[in-house]
Amino acid sequence: MDEDWQIIASLLPKGWQELAHSTGALRRSRKVPNAEVLLRLIFLHVAAGLSLRQAVARAKEQGLAQISDVALLKRLRGAGEWLRELTTRMGAEAWAEVRWSVLPAGYRLRAVDASTVQEPGATGTDWRIHYSLSLPSLYCDHLELTDAHGAEKLERFPLQPRDLLLADRGYCHPRSLHYATEGGAACVMRWHSSSLPLWRPNARALDVLAAVRSLRGYRPREFPVRYRLGKELRPARLCVLRRSAHAAQQERAQAQESARRKQYRASPQNLELCDYLLIISTLPPEEATTAQVLELYRLRWQVELAFKRLKSLLQVGHLPKYDPESSRSWLQAKLLTALLVERLLLEAELFSPWGFSLADLESLEPSFWKHVTACSPSFPAPCDPRLSARQGRACAAASASAHGRAEGRASESEPC
Repeated sequence: MDEDWQIIASLLPKGWQELAHSTGALRRSRKVPNAEVLLRLIFLHVAAGLSLRQAVARAKEQGLAQISDVALLKRLRGAGEWLRELTTRMGAEAWAEVRWSVLPAGYRLRAVDASTVQEPGATGTDWRIHYSLSLPSLYCDHLELTDAHGAEKLERFPLQPRDLLLADRGYCHPRSLHYATEGGAACVMRWHSSSLPLWRPNARALDVLAAVRSLRGYRPREFPVRYRLGKELRPARLCVLRRSAHAAQQERAQAQESARRKQYRASPQNLELCDYLLIISTLPPEEATTAQVLELYRLRWQVELAFKRLKSLLQVGHLPKYDPESSRSWLQAKLLTALLVERLLLEAELFSPWGFSLADLESLEPSFWKHVTACSPSFPAPCDPRLSARQGRACAAASASAHGRAEGRASESEPC
Protein backbone atom coordinates (compact mmCIF):
# COMPACT_ATOMS: atom_id res chain seq x y z
CA MET A 1 0.00 0.00 0.00
CA ASP A 2 2.92 2.35 0.65
CA GLU A 3 4.17 1.78 -2.88
CA ASP A 4 0.72 2.44 -4.34
CA TRP A 5 0.40 5.59 -2.27
CA GLN A 6 3.73 6.92 -3.57
CA ILE A 7 2.36 6.58 -7.10
CA ILE A 8 -0.75 8.54 -6.11
CA ALA A 9 1.31 11.17 -4.31
CA SER A 10 3.48 11.69 -7.39
CA LEU A 11 0.35 12.82 -9.29
CA LEU A 12 -0.54 15.52 -6.77
CA PRO A 13 0.52 19.15 -7.38
CA LYS A 14 3.93 20.24 -6.17
CA GLY A 15 3.96 21.54 -2.61
CA TRP A 16 0.73 19.78 -1.66
CA GLN A 17 2.04 18.92 1.81
CA GLU A 18 3.06 22.51 2.54
CA LEU A 19 -0.39 23.65 1.45
CA ALA A 20 -1.93 21.66 4.30
CA HIS A 21 -0.15 23.95 6.78
CA SER A 22 -0.68 27.23 4.92
CA THR A 23 -4.42 26.63 4.45
CA GLY A 24 -4.99 25.58 8.07
CA ALA A 25 -5.89 21.96 7.36
CA LEU A 26 -3.00 20.74 9.54
CA ARG A 27 -2.61 23.14 12.45
CA ARG A 28 -1.47 20.51 14.92
CA SER A 29 0.00 17.04 14.51
CA ARG A 30 -1.85 15.30 17.32
CA LYS A 31 -2.97 11.84 16.10
CA VAL A 32 -2.36 13.04 12.50
CA PRO A 33 1.40 13.63 12.14
CA ASN A 34 1.55 15.00 8.60
CA ALA A 35 -0.39 15.93 5.47
CA GLU A 36 0.11 12.50 3.92
CA VAL A 37 -1.72 10.75 6.75
CA LEU A 38 -4.50 13.34 6.70
CA LEU A 39 -5.13 12.94 2.98
CA ARG A 40 -5.07 9.16 3.20
CA LEU A 41 -7.63 9.30 6.03
CA ILE A 42 -9.88 11.54 3.93
CA PHE A 43 -9.56 9.23 0.94
CA LEU A 44 -10.48 6.24 3.09
CA HIS A 45 -13.74 7.97 3.96
CA VAL A 46 -14.52 9.73 0.67
CA ALA A 47 -12.80 7.86 -2.16
CA ALA A 48 -13.21 4.34 -0.73
CA GLY A 49 -16.79 5.02 0.30
CA LEU A 50 -16.29 3.97 3.93
CA SER A 51 -18.23 5.47 6.80
CA LEU A 52 -16.34 7.53 9.36
CA ARG A 53 -16.22 4.59 11.79
CA GLN A 54 -15.12 2.18 9.07
CA ALA A 55 -12.43 4.58 7.89
CA VAL A 56 -10.86 5.03 11.34
CA ALA A 57 -11.04 1.27 11.98
CA ARG A 58 -9.27 0.58 8.68
CA ALA A 59 -6.65 3.23 9.46
CA LYS A 60 -5.97 1.64 12.84
CA GLU A 61 -5.57 -1.86 11.35
CA GLN A 62 -3.20 -0.53 8.70
CA GLY A 63 -1.10 1.26 11.31
CA LEU A 64 -1.84 4.58 9.62
CA ALA A 65 -3.34 6.47 12.58
CA GLN A 66 -5.41 5.99 15.73
CA ILE A 67 -8.18 8.57 15.58
CA SER A 68 -11.88 8.65 16.44
CA ASP A 69 -14.64 9.11 13.93
CA VAL A 70 -15.60 12.47 15.48
CA ALA A 71 -11.99 13.67 15.20
CA LEU A 72 -11.88 12.60 11.55
CA LEU A 73 -15.08 14.56 10.87
CA LYS A 74 -13.53 17.66 12.42
CA ARG A 75 -10.40 17.18 10.32
CA LEU A 76 -12.57 16.87 7.21
CA ARG A 77 -14.38 20.11 8.05
CA GLY A 78 -11.10 21.96 8.42
CA ALA A 79 -9.59 20.60 5.21
CA GLY A 80 -12.02 22.28 2.81
CA GLU A 81 -9.67 25.08 1.75
CA TRP A 82 -6.77 22.64 1.32
CA LEU A 83 -8.83 20.29 -0.83
CA ARG A 84 -10.13 23.24 -2.84
CA GLU A 85 -6.59 24.40 -3.59
CA LEU A 86 -5.47 20.89 -4.57
CA THR A 87 -8.48 20.55 -6.88
CA THR A 88 -7.80 24.00 -8.33
CA ARG A 89 -4.22 23.13 -9.27
CA MET A 90 -5.05 19.68 -10.61
CA GLY A 91 -8.04 21.00 -12.50
CA ALA A 92 -5.91 23.66 -14.17
CA GLU A 93 -3.62 20.92 -15.46
CA ALA A 94 -6.54 18.78 -16.63
CA TRP A 95 -8.12 21.67 -18.55
CA ALA A 96 -4.88 22.98 -20.03
CA GLU A 97 -5.74 21.74 -23.52
CA VAL A 98 -9.17 23.39 -23.67
CA ARG A 99 -9.31 26.32 -26.08
CA TRP A 100 -9.74 29.17 -23.61
CA SER A 101 -9.31 31.72 -26.39
CA VAL A 102 -13.10 31.72 -26.70
CA LEU A 103 -13.41 33.28 -23.23
CA PRO A 104 -13.94 37.06 -23.42
CA ALA A 105 -11.24 39.11 -21.72
CA GLY A 106 -11.83 40.01 -18.10
CA TYR A 107 -14.54 37.43 -17.36
CA ARG A 108 -14.51 34.68 -14.73
CA LEU A 109 -16.09 31.51 -16.06
CA ARG A 110 -18.48 29.61 -13.77
CA ALA A 111 -20.67 26.60 -14.54
CA VAL A 112 -23.75 26.24 -12.35
CA ASP A 113 -25.94 23.17 -12.05
CA ALA A 114 -28.06 21.18 -9.62
CA SER A 115 -28.48 17.47 -9.06
CA THR A 116 -30.69 15.32 -6.86
CA VAL A 117 -28.85 13.10 -4.40
CA GLN A 118 -29.94 10.56 -1.79
CA GLU A 119 -28.91 9.82 1.75
CA PRO A 120 -27.22 6.47 2.36
CA GLY A 121 -29.70 3.79 3.34
CA ALA A 122 -33.32 3.20 2.49
CA THR A 123 -34.64 6.45 3.98
CA GLY A 124 -36.45 7.59 0.86
CA THR A 125 -35.29 11.16 1.51
CA ASP A 126 -34.05 13.11 -1.50
CA TRP A 127 -31.86 16.19 -1.47
CA ARG A 128 -30.75 18.62 -4.14
CA ILE A 129 -27.24 19.97 -4.26
CA HIS A 130 -26.79 23.32 -6.02
CA TYR A 131 -23.18 23.87 -7.02
CA SER A 132 -21.05 26.32 -8.93
CA LEU A 133 -17.74 25.27 -10.49
CA SER A 134 -15.05 27.73 -11.42
CA LEU A 135 -13.36 27.00 -14.77
CA PRO A 136 -10.71 26.05 -15.71
CA SER A 137 -9.62 25.42 -12.09
CA LEU A 138 -12.64 23.12 -11.59
CA TYR A 139 -13.17 23.95 -7.91
CA CYS A 140 -16.49 24.37 -6.18
CA ASP A 141 -16.84 28.08 -5.32
CA HIS A 142 -20.38 27.77 -3.93
CA LEU A 143 -22.46 24.91 -2.59
CA GLU A 144 -26.01 24.83 -1.22
CA LEU A 145 -27.97 21.83 -0.02
CA THR A 146 -31.78 21.90 -0.13
CA ASP A 147 -34.59 19.37 -0.16
CA ALA A 148 -35.83 17.92 -3.44
CA HIS A 149 -38.22 20.85 -3.90
CA GLY A 150 -35.47 23.47 -3.97
CA ALA A 151 -35.84 25.24 -7.32
CA GLU A 152 -32.99 25.79 -9.76
CA LYS A 153 -32.36 29.53 -9.96
CA LEU A 154 -29.35 31.79 -10.29
CA GLU A 155 -30.42 33.71 -7.19
CA ARG A 156 -28.90 30.93 -5.09
CA PHE A 157 -25.37 31.85 -6.20
CA PRO A 158 -23.51 34.97 -5.02
CA LEU A 159 -22.26 36.93 -8.03
CA GLN A 160 -19.51 39.41 -8.73
CA PRO A 161 -19.15 41.79 -11.67
CA ARG A 162 -17.71 40.15 -14.79
CA ASP A 163 -18.86 36.66 -13.81
CA LEU A 164 -19.86 34.58 -16.84
CA LEU A 165 -22.40 31.90 -15.91
CA LEU A 166 -22.93 28.77 -17.99
CA ALA A 167 -26.23 27.08 -17.20
CA ASP A 168 -28.76 24.61 -18.57
CA ARG A 169 -32.32 25.56 -19.51
CA GLY A 170 -33.55 24.83 -15.98
CA TYR A 171 -32.17 28.28 -15.05
CA CYS A 172 -33.75 30.04 -18.03
CA HIS A 173 -36.14 32.37 -16.19
CA PRO A 174 -36.62 36.15 -16.54
CA ARG A 175 -35.85 36.74 -12.85
CA SER A 176 -32.61 34.74 -13.03
CA LEU A 177 -31.45 36.71 -16.08
CA HIS A 178 -32.36 39.97 -14.33
CA TYR A 179 -30.48 38.90 -11.18
CA ALA A 180 -27.34 38.20 -13.20
CA THR A 181 -27.40 41.41 -15.26
CA GLU A 182 -28.12 43.57 -12.21
CA GLY A 183 -25.08 42.06 -10.52
CA GLY A 184 -22.83 42.89 -13.46
CA ALA A 185 -22.61 39.26 -14.62
CA ALA A 186 -23.43 37.68 -17.98
CA CYS A 187 -25.19 34.42 -18.87
CA VAL A 188 -24.93 31.73 -21.52
CA MET A 189 -27.71 29.13 -21.18
CA ARG A 190 -30.08 26.87 -23.10
CA TRP A 191 -33.35 28.53 -24.11
CA HIS A 192 -36.53 27.20 -22.47
CA SER A 193 -39.58 27.77 -24.67
CA SER A 194 -42.11 27.69 -21.81
CA SER A 195 -40.41 29.79 -19.14
CA LEU A 196 -38.89 32.47 -21.40
CA PRO A 197 -41.12 33.73 -24.24
CA LEU A 198 -39.23 36.01 -26.62
CA TRP A 199 -40.10 39.24 -28.41
CA ARG A 200 -38.61 41.09 -31.35
CA PRO A 201 -36.90 44.46 -30.83
CA ASN A 202 -40.11 46.08 -32.15
CA ALA A 203 -42.04 44.53 -29.21
CA ARG A 204 -43.81 41.95 -31.39
CA ALA A 205 -43.87 38.31 -30.29
CA LEU A 206 -41.17 36.20 -31.92
CA ASP A 207 -42.13 32.93 -33.60
CA VAL A 208 -38.91 31.07 -32.82
CA LEU A 209 -39.74 28.06 -34.98
CA ALA A 210 -40.41 30.24 -38.05
CA ALA A 211 -37.16 32.12 -37.37
CA VAL A 212 -34.93 29.07 -37.14
CA ARG A 213 -36.44 27.55 -40.29
CA SER A 214 -34.61 30.29 -42.18
CA LEU A 215 -31.23 28.73 -41.32
CA ARG A 216 -29.27 27.36 -44.26
CA GLY A 217 -26.74 24.62 -43.70
CA TYR A 218 -24.77 24.45 -40.46
CA ARG A 219 -23.68 28.05 -40.10
CA PRO A 220 -24.60 29.64 -36.75
CA ARG A 221 -27.00 32.55 -36.75
CA GLU A 222 -28.02 35.11 -34.18
CA PHE A 223 -31.32 36.91 -33.53
CA PRO A 224 -31.57 40.04 -31.35
CA VAL A 225 -34.46 39.35 -28.97
CA ARG A 226 -36.18 40.70 -25.86
CA TYR A 227 -37.56 38.95 -22.79
CA ARG A 228 -40.25 40.37 -20.52
CA LEU A 229 -39.64 41.25 -16.88
CA GLY A 230 -42.84 42.72 -15.51
CA LYS A 231 -43.84 45.42 -18.00
CA GLU A 232 -40.29 45.95 -19.26
CA LEU A 233 -38.58 44.23 -22.21
CA ARG A 234 -34.91 43.42 -21.62
CA PRO A 235 -32.39 42.77 -24.44
CA ALA A 236 -30.73 39.39 -25.07
CA ARG A 237 -29.21 37.33 -27.90
CA LEU A 238 -30.61 34.12 -29.33
CA CYS A 239 -27.78 32.10 -30.90
CA VAL A 240 -28.94 29.19 -33.07
CA LEU A 241 -27.12 26.29 -34.72
CA ARG A 242 -28.56 23.36 -36.64
CA ARG A 243 -27.76 19.98 -35.09
CA SER A 244 -26.37 17.07 -37.05
CA ALA A 245 -28.88 14.39 -38.02
CA HIS A 246 -27.60 12.01 -35.33
CA ALA A 247 -27.62 14.68 -32.58
CA ALA A 248 -31.14 15.79 -33.58
CA GLN A 249 -32.40 12.21 -33.44
CA GLN A 250 -30.96 11.78 -29.94
CA GLU A 251 -32.55 15.04 -28.77
CA ARG A 252 -35.97 14.03 -30.10
CA ALA A 253 -35.69 10.65 -28.39
CA GLN A 254 -34.89 12.36 -25.08
CA ALA A 255 -37.82 14.76 -25.50
CA GLN A 256 -40.22 11.91 -26.19
CA GLU A 257 -38.91 9.91 -23.24
CA SER A 258 -39.30 12.92 -20.94
CA ALA A 259 -42.87 13.43 -22.18
CA ARG A 260 -43.67 9.76 -21.58
CA ARG A 261 -42.38 9.91 -17.99
CA LYS A 262 -44.40 13.05 -17.26
CA GLN A 263 -47.46 11.60 -19.04
CA TYR A 264 -48.00 14.13 -21.81
CA ARG A 265 -47.52 14.11 -25.58
CA ALA A 266 -44.69 16.13 -27.08
CA SER A 267 -45.98 18.65 -29.60
CA PRO A 268 -44.78 18.54 -33.23
CA GLN A 269 -43.38 22.07 -32.81
CA ASN A 270 -41.19 21.06 -29.87
CA LEU A 271 -39.98 17.97 -31.71
CA GLU A 272 -39.03 20.13 -34.70
CA LEU A 273 -37.11 22.50 -32.41
CA CYS A 274 -34.96 19.50 -31.42
CA ASP A 275 -33.24 19.93 -34.79
CA TYR A 276 -31.62 23.11 -33.46
CA LEU A 277 -29.48 24.20 -30.51
CA LEU A 278 -30.85 27.47 -29.11
CA ILE A 279 -28.71 29.46 -26.66
CA ILE A 280 -29.70 32.64 -24.81
CA SER A 281 -26.83 35.00 -24.00
CA THR A 282 -26.56 38.39 -22.32
CA LEU A 283 -22.95 38.87 -23.41
CA PRO A 284 -22.54 42.09 -25.45
CA PRO A 285 -22.02 41.32 -29.18
CA GLU A 286 -18.76 43.27 -29.21
CA GLU A 287 -17.28 40.94 -26.55
CA ALA A 288 -18.25 37.56 -28.00
CA THR A 289 -19.29 36.43 -31.46
CA THR A 290 -22.08 33.95 -32.11
CA ALA A 291 -19.58 31.14 -32.58
CA GLN A 292 -17.82 32.04 -29.31
CA VAL A 293 -21.11 31.90 -27.40
CA LEU A 294 -21.76 28.40 -28.75
CA GLU A 295 -18.23 27.29 -27.90
CA LEU A 296 -18.65 28.59 -24.35
CA TYR A 297 -21.76 26.49 -23.90
CA ARG A 298 -19.75 23.41 -24.94
CA LEU A 299 -17.54 23.94 -21.86
CA ARG A 300 -20.61 23.72 -19.61
CA TRP A 301 -21.44 20.31 -21.07
CA GLN A 302 -17.98 18.98 -20.25
CA VAL A 303 -18.55 19.85 -16.59
CA GLU A 304 -21.86 18.00 -16.63
CA LEU A 305 -20.10 14.93 -18.01
CA ALA A 306 -17.57 15.13 -15.19
CA PHE A 307 -20.36 15.08 -12.63
CA LYS A 308 -22.04 12.17 -14.37
CA ARG A 309 -18.81 10.24 -13.86
CA LEU A 310 -18.78 11.33 -10.24
CA LYS A 311 -22.26 9.99 -9.60
CA SER A 312 -21.75 6.74 -11.47
CA LEU A 313 -18.19 5.84 -10.44
CA LEU A 314 -17.58 7.63 -7.14
CA GLN A 315 -21.10 7.58 -5.67
CA VAL A 316 -21.33 11.33 -5.21
CA GLY A 317 -25.09 10.81 -4.93
CA HIS A 318 -24.66 9.60 -1.34
CA LEU A 319 -24.00 12.93 0.34
CA PRO A 320 -23.48 12.84 4.15
CA LYS A 321 -25.43 15.85 5.41
CA TYR A 322 -23.59 16.53 8.67
CA ASP A 323 -23.44 20.28 7.99
CA PRO A 324 -22.69 22.57 5.00
CA GLU A 325 -18.98 22.81 5.86
CA SER A 326 -18.37 19.07 6.00
CA SER A 327 -20.57 18.55 2.91
CA ARG A 328 -18.45 21.04 0.98
CA SER A 329 -15.20 19.32 2.05
CA TRP A 330 -16.66 15.89 1.23
CA LEU A 331 -17.67 17.01 -2.26
CA GLN A 332 -14.29 18.71 -2.79
CA ALA A 333 -12.52 15.45 -1.88
CA LYS A 334 -14.72 13.63 -4.40
CA LEU A 335 -13.66 16.10 -7.09
CA LEU A 336 -10.00 15.59 -6.18
CA THR A 337 -10.49 11.81 -6.36
CA ALA A 338 -12.04 12.11 -9.81
CA LEU A 339 -9.13 14.21 -11.06
CA LEU A 340 -6.64 11.66 -9.70
CA VAL A 341 -8.54 8.83 -11.42
CA GLU A 342 -8.45 10.70 -14.74
CA ARG A 343 -4.74 11.40 -14.28
CA LEU A 344 -4.07 7.72 -13.54
CA LEU A 345 -5.96 6.72 -16.69
CA LEU A 346 -3.86 9.16 -18.70
CA GLU A 347 -0.65 7.76 -17.21
CA ALA A 348 -1.81 4.21 -17.95
CA GLU A 349 -2.05 5.00 -21.67
CA LEU A 350 1.76 5.42 -21.68
CA PHE A 351 2.53 2.20 -19.83
CA SER A 352 5.99 1.79 -18.32
CA PRO A 353 7.16 -1.86 -18.25
CA TRP A 354 8.99 -1.24 -14.99
CA GLY A 355 5.85 0.07 -13.26
CA PHE A 356 6.71 3.69 -12.41
CA SER A 357 7.77 6.97 -14.00
CA LEU A 358 11.50 7.68 -14.19
CA ALA A 359 10.81 11.40 -13.89
CA ASP A 360 9.34 10.90 -10.40
CA LEU A 361 12.04 8.67 -8.89
CA GLU A 362 13.75 11.42 -6.92
CA SER A 363 10.47 12.31 -5.19
CA LEU A 364 9.70 8.77 -3.99
CA GLU A 365 10.06 7.85 -0.36
CA PRO A 366 12.78 5.44 0.89
CA SER A 367 10.06 2.90 1.71
CA PHE A 368 9.49 2.49 -2.02
CA TRP A 369 13.14 1.58 -2.58
CA LYS A 370 12.97 -1.10 0.10
CA HIS A 371 10.55 -2.91 -2.19
CA VAL A 372 12.67 -2.30 -5.30
CA THR A 373 15.96 -3.42 -3.78
CA ALA A 374 14.30 -6.49 -2.26
CA CYS A 375 13.83 -7.76 -5.82
CA SER A 376 17.56 -7.47 -6.48
CA PRO A 377 19.69 -6.99 -3.32
CA SER A 378 22.84 -6.29 -5.32
CA PHE A 379 21.55 -2.83 -6.26
CA PRO A 380 21.63 -0.23 -3.47
CA ALA A 381 18.81 2.31 -3.24
CA PRO A 382 19.35 5.63 -5.08
CA CYS A 383 18.93 7.46 -1.79
CA ASP A 384 22.45 6.16 -1.05
CA PRO A 385 24.70 9.26 -1.31
CA ARG A 386 27.33 7.18 -3.14
CA LEU A 387 25.07 7.05 -6.20
CA SER A 388 24.36 9.82 -8.65
CA ALA A 389 20.82 10.46 -9.88
CA ARG A 390 21.56 8.83 -13.25
CA GLN A 391 23.09 5.77 -11.58
CA GLY A 392 20.07 5.50 -9.30
CA ARG A 393 17.68 5.50 -12.24
CA ALA A 394 19.74 2.87 -14.01
CA CYS A 395 19.78 0.67 -10.89
CA ALA A 396 16.04 1.01 -10.44
CA ALA A 397 15.30 0.21 -14.06
CA ALA A 398 17.63 -2.78 -14.05
CA SER A 399 16.22 -4.07 -10.76
CA ALA A 400 12.63 -3.78 -11.92
CA SER A 401 13.51 -5.30 -15.29
CA ALA A 402 15.22 -8.26 -13.63
CA HIS A 403 12.25 -8.75 -11.37
CA GLY A 404 9.92 -8.74 -14.39
CA ARG A 405 11.99 -11.38 -16.18
CA ALA A 406 11.95 -13.52 -13.07
CA GLU A 407 8.17 -13.60 -13.28
CA GLY A 408 8.22 -14.35 -17.00
CA ARG A 409 6.84 -10.99 -18.06
CA ALA A 410 9.82 -9.67 -20.01
CA SER A 411 11.15 -10.65 -23.41
CA GLU A 412 14.77 -11.43 -24.29
CA SER A 413 15.03 -8.22 -26.30
CA GLU A 414 14.12 -6.04 -23.33
CA PRO A 415 17.08 -3.81 -22.35
CA CYS A 416 18.58 -4.27 -18.91
